[in-house]
Amino acid sequence: MSEKLTIAHWAEEDQPREKLRDKGPQALSDAELLAILVGSGSPGESAVELMKRILNDCNNNLNSLGKMSIHQLCGYKGIGEAKAITILAACELGKRRQRETAEERPDCGTATRIYNHMHPIMQDLDVEEFWVLLMNQNHKLIKKVRISHGGITEVAVDIRIILSEALLSKATILAVCHNHPSGSLRPSKMDDDLTHSLRAACNTMRISFQDHVIVTDGAYYSYNEEGRI
Repeated sequence: MSEKLTIAHWAEEDQPREKLRDKGPQALSDAELLAILVGSGSPGESAVELMKRILNDCNNNLNSLGKMSIHQLCGYKGIGEAKAITILAACELGKRRQRETAEERPDCGTATRIYNHMHPIMQDLDVEEFWVLLMNQNHKLIKKVRISHGGITEVAVDIRIILSEALLSKATILAVCHNHPSGSLRPSKMDDDLTHSLRAACNTMRISFQDHVIVTDGAYYSYNEEGRI
């Protein structure tokens, strides 16, 4: 009879950690996810097989697994106190997540909302920063990304980075904003040129370019509201 292979000797695509890395956590079974937590099984039994055995005794129900005691889990060969605690901690986190409501994404569908969202971040800056706000089709913010951090009067912005962030985030709408530490709301020629170039690039990529907002401490300038987009 051939010697049983441990997880370390499986094909890489079948190893739980590598499988999660390459295919995402949804591709793993409950036993595989738990095997990542416990790390190892015992001689002759892999971590996945050990967790399959424990789950089988719980009728493959994670809720039942979470009701087991540390003492009960330690009754399985290969499970010590540390592993038992890790399993129960994971089950408790799962229960707590179920009780949580999904985080509400802010609506950034107007210049005022963009300003209210970004002003706390930018109000005390003494240099210019340029940010992109990436949104879904309902103008809900997916994420915001600082593209550059510059000098007192200007920042360098690479449009390719903005579009790359939008595509990676699967955003359908984007807006950009930057601050003027001087307090002036008047757009510069560089601001105008960047807005024009970014609008053209978004049109090419079929991404809706919503606005370019200039933020100062107490007011804002919106290219959209001024009819310049």
